[in-house]
Amino acid sequence: MEQEVANNIYELASDFALRIVNLYKYLTDEKKEYVISKQLLRSGTSIGANSFEGKNAHSREDFAYKMSVALKEASESGFWIDLLHRANYLDDVQYDSLFQDWNRIYAVLVKIVKATKPQILKLK
Repeated sequence: MEQEVANNIYELASDFALRIVNLYKYLTDEKKEYVISKQLLRSGTSIGANSFEGKNAHSREDFAYKMSVALKEASESGFWIDLLHRANYLDDVQYDSLFQDWNRIYAVLVKIVKATKPQILKLK
């Protein structure tokens, strides 16, 4: 079951990371926006990287930790997406589509982290 959840979040996060990479190209090439887009590139792709590490974790505790880091990166990504929209670098259609994908990933990660919270607490 845990492996199935890890595979699912990895697929979602990997697809999202690809969208973020393409968005970064668009923002830098077309909009000449470099600072916020670079922050989003880092946090948005980190969700996938941490999910991948969690998928290949050596223990339940390691899995729990990697998923909690992925959740933190997802939270940060949500901030940058919102800021890009509020600063008019993303129009409403772009924002709604990206936010919908982000929200799905965030919700899955919240469920995973809540379910694995006992493992995270063991690490402290």
